[in-house]
Amino acid sequence: MSTNPITPVLSAPVDHRPAVTVLSGFSPGAVQAAARALLIADEDLLAVRHDIGAIRDGVVHRTVESATAVLEQVAVELRHGCVSCTLREDVLPTLVRLARTRPGTDLLLVLPPTLEPEAVAAACAHCLVDGAPVTAAVRFDSYVTVVDADRFLGDLASTDDLRHRDLHAAEDDHRAVATVVAHQVEFCDTVILWNRPATDRRETHRLGALVSRLAPWAVQVLVGPSPTLDCTALAAGVRRTGRHDPERPGMLGRALEGRQIAVHAPDAGDGVGSVLFRTRRPFHPVRLHGALEKLAEHALRGRGQLWIASRPDEVIAFESAGGSASLGSLGHWLAALPVDRWTETSDQRRLAADLDWDPYYGDRQTALAFIGLHLDHTWITGLLDACLLTYDELADGFDAWRELPDPFTGQL
Repeated sequence: MSTNPITPVLSAPVDHRPAVTVLSGFSPGAVQAAARALLIADEDLLAVRHDIGAIRDGVVHRTVESATAVLEQVAVELRHGCVSCTLREDVLPTLVRLARTRPGTDLLLVLPPTLEPEAVAAACAHCLVDGAPVTAAVRFDSYVTVVDADRFLGDLASTDDLRHRDLHAAEDDHRAVATVVAHQVEFCDTVILWNRPATDRRETHRLGALVSRLAPWAVQVLVGPSPTLDCTALAAGVRRTGRHDPERPGMLGRALEGRQIAVHAPDAGDGVGSVLFRTRRPFHPVRLHGALEKLAEHALRGRGQLWIASRPDEVIAFESAGGSASLGSLGHWLAALPVDRWTETSDQRRLAADLDWDPYYGDRQTALAFIGLHLDHTWITGLLDACLLTYDELADGFDAWRELPDPFTGQL
């Protein structure tokens, strides 16, 4: 009689690094209230805050506190007054120092209103503290954004720049309020919908729908409309969730890795809609240039990647918010690179390209999303279709496309 040996089950190693929850949001009052609630729910939790109101003078003020005490409150002078210096010279070193001196204590990193969470993730990926990666000392558990029901739509629709509200971090900081607000929501994995007892329930529902179009990958946690707040329940919804994916690309690089950039839901009955537009055909540069401003004015938010016939080698990033549009470079299409350079890109991007490779265009394709209120799906798709190369223009081939007049020269 034979017996089967019992195969031991190996458990995953225990991660003893302190968990960091990154809390962002454009409404300081709502963010601070959420932070306070999380501290009350866990007396061992420490919150790290940086006031960058004087950053243009090269000074930031750091505070470290628990629910019951202020442990640190110091002014930090920077070599250069900029956000990246603040992250590199003080924010990340403070997290590492606290992790070493208070092992087992989780941390709550409360960002200033204009600091975008993606900047924190980028700094963590490239900066060393005492010669070691930041993630050797701490684990970034979740990126959480607080959305204030009373302010969010107004800020997302605003045409203000940060300098109009004296919130710019530097003289060359020309970011739009709407862009910062959109970036905070899009990069997060958890959204706290912060309501007040007087907030209209229909507006709360519409807010949730809008947030779900902006970040369909994020978990929503609703606060309100009760006059009392269950701090323990809030903490359970946002802390130690493990939702952050450190391999996730930034918003504008998602389509290149085959990831979702939006859901196609032109109107779900609440006035909130999102339109997803994909095509293999390239855009005519002149016709597209004339359409982008109209699209930016029609939608609260636009984002994605373009391929333009006059620039057949370049992946063009597109985003719009606050009524204006901007373009940037995402590098080269794989089809335009020698095969031996493909390893310079991520495994996920190469896999996505392989699964959707076109014999003629390669991985070249446009993927755009437009999000807003009462979107005209037919008008948006019709306008974009009219900007594509015609069949006669397609027949001219790549060499002829490169010679097309390009009004984007100097903008990329």
